[in-house]
Amino acid sequence: MNAVNYDKLMQEELARAQGKKLLLHSCCAPCSSYCLQETAPHIAVTVFYYNPNLDSPEEYEKRKAEQIRFLQETGLAEFLDCDYSPEDFARATHGLEGEKEGGARCAKCFRLRLERTAEAAKKGGYDYFGTTLTVSPLKNAELINKIGFALEKEYGVKYLPSDFKKRGGYLESIRLSKEYALYRQNYCGCQYSKEERNS
Repeated sequence: MNAVNYDKLMQEELARAQGKKLLLHSCCAPCSSYCLQETAPHIAVTVFYYNPNLDSPEEYEKRKAEQIRFLQETGLAEFLDCDYSPEDFARATHGLEGEKEGGARCAKCFRLRLERTAEAAKKGGYDYFGTTLTVSPLKNAELINKIGFALEKEYGVKYLPSDFKKRGGYLESIRLSKEYALYRQNYCGCQYSKEERNS
């Protein structure tokens, strides 16, 4: 059975998206850089910064400030902020603290952030919702897209499929990060990914 080409699906969807609005969940400015370069020419994008997984208020605010700066310097998208709510992440991942990075805890985290994005997209009258998470080679794009399509059915807002790491997307995000001197963290965001990276 052939794997689904989510990048191709995204390109086909964007070709039909003229005049539509996308609420794009973003984990950080570096990851959003290439994703916005790909989507913004086709659809009106608002970046949705919802990341309760981040391990401290300081890290949350640092990443948020860089996201806002990148958007101000490029004009690629509007910005929609959320409050820092680590209790959301703790509740969603309770009992999975000992899981390896990339396992069941990450799946719960993906679902948490995508579901909040779908809720906000429905409330805000957006045509699509999506996420920048698939730009990372460490993230399971198939899992993320399956969660997105399931939420599309639940919330009645179209999910924009993606695999942003394709066509050199991840490497381009690194180049753009250097071009705009973006703060680029070396761990996903939660205390567990930080501990695993530092061990």
